[in-house]
Amino acid sequence: MSQNVPRVMFAAASSGCGKTTVTCAVLQALKNRGLDCISFKCGPDYIDPMFHREALGIASRNLDLFFAKEQTVRHLLQKNSQGKDFALIEGVMGYYDGISTKGYASSWCLARATKTPTILILDCRGMSTSIAAQLLGYLSFEEQSQIRGVILNRISKGLYPEIKELIESRFANITVCGYMPKMPDCSLESRHLGLVTAGEVANLKEKLVRLGKQAEESIDLSVLLSIANTAPELSEETSAQPISLPQPLSEPVKIGVAKDKAFHFYYEDNLSLLTELGAQLIFFSPMQDSLPEDLDGLLIGGGYPEVYAQTLSQNQQIRSQIKLALQNGLPCIAECGGFQYLQEELEGEDGTFYPMVGFLKGKSFRTEGLRRFGYVNLTANEDNLLCKKGEGFPAHEFHYWDSENTGSSFHAQKPMRKANWECIVANDHFVGGYPHLYFYSQPEMAKRFLEKCLTYQKQKEGRKNG
Repeated sequence: MSQNVPRVMFAAASSGCGKTTVTCAVLQALKNRGLDCISFKCGPDYIDPMFHREALGIASRNLDLFFAKEQTVRHLLQKNSQGKDFALIEGVMGYYDGISTKGYASSWCLARATKTPTILILDCRGMSTSIAAQLLGYLSFEEQSQIRGVILNRISKGLYPEIKELIESRFANITVCGYMPKMPDCSLESRHLGLVTAGEVANLKEKLVRLGKQAEESIDLSVLLSIANTAPELSEETSAQPISLPQPLSEPVKIGVAKDKAFHFYYEDNLSLLTELGAQLIFFSPMQDSLPEDLDGLLIGGGYPEVYAQTLSQNQQIRSQIKLALQNGLPCIAECGGFQYLQEELEGEDGTFYPMVGFLKGKSFRTEGLRRFGYVNLTANEDNLLCKKGEGFPAHEFHYWDSENTGSSFHAQKPMRKANWECIVANDHFVGGYPHLYFYSQPEMAKRFLEKCLTYQKQKEGRKNG
């Protein structure tokens, strides 16, 4: 179906240039104008999309060229943008930074694959004329840079007109869309976005209101929307059947999804695909609820169980219920924090080890830094819930905690690197480990999980009737 989705990408020279702050400011300003916006995050980060949903009330998804093919990414962009007035894709790292120095799966690759015009966020701290030189480098590095405009960040109101005139006189096809002044009391640092969830940031709403007001004053939103409207129709970039999805189940299954302050790192497209394939998602809190009755499957995502370890441990009822259910064969996928929750003990942020579910042997503990961080290609060492021996799929790891028992059911290989290791505990009804999975990389994974849930449902019914 033909659809023109007005869209831009916000990219920057590096992390820390204020990309997320400017993104939130513009989204808030457009929301204030009554526009129905959607945001996307380039790459595997689940924190920024969660932040946009919870803090701004704006639908947000991921677009990742390591996880999925170009056709799939274009399909998801089109599908999730239907009916929206504006789509904003927030880049990752520096614009040309990707896997290795070849830039594979970079923000630039995504902008090119989706024919999305890019607005470069230039950090102007400590510069004046050199800002134009930096822009020249980004425009000339790739012939098809996709860069159509710039926003000058952390620049004074007095200097802005001079730099705007300099840039637009030197670069005929580049529009300066506005600026954001230094607003140190409104910056959204990594702790705001990740180490503490959006709902826990003090005065967050007030900060977003101020950022939105500033964007309305100093960013030309009409020019920004005009650039967004130059994006070609997505139907021109997709085939009639861009991706092949499995057929839905013949009968629905009930999947319990752990979701609270301790567990909330989920790719929205994963949850949507499960629903489309026949799952009824039932959300519950391992911190305060009992396990929902009559489940056919269980999904426990990542999050911050270490922050809430004591509270999780105190809910002994659900710990016992989950352990018994898994021992009885309830199909389950547990990622990162959810994987740690299912082990015997977890070290909390206070340094105390707390009893957890105990379905898996071992305990998880704090380390000094990120462990096995980044993209991996996984290959199954044995048949399991999601795939056969020798089959595989891409994944991503991001965790500061580690475990005595990381599993050995899969082999992980860093793309374009020598680093590799064994990981994940898996059998015919369970997959648990530190890697985060993305179902659209291999939609059959989701179908196999649900088929196992349906089999489990039939076995339950057989036991009841027997």
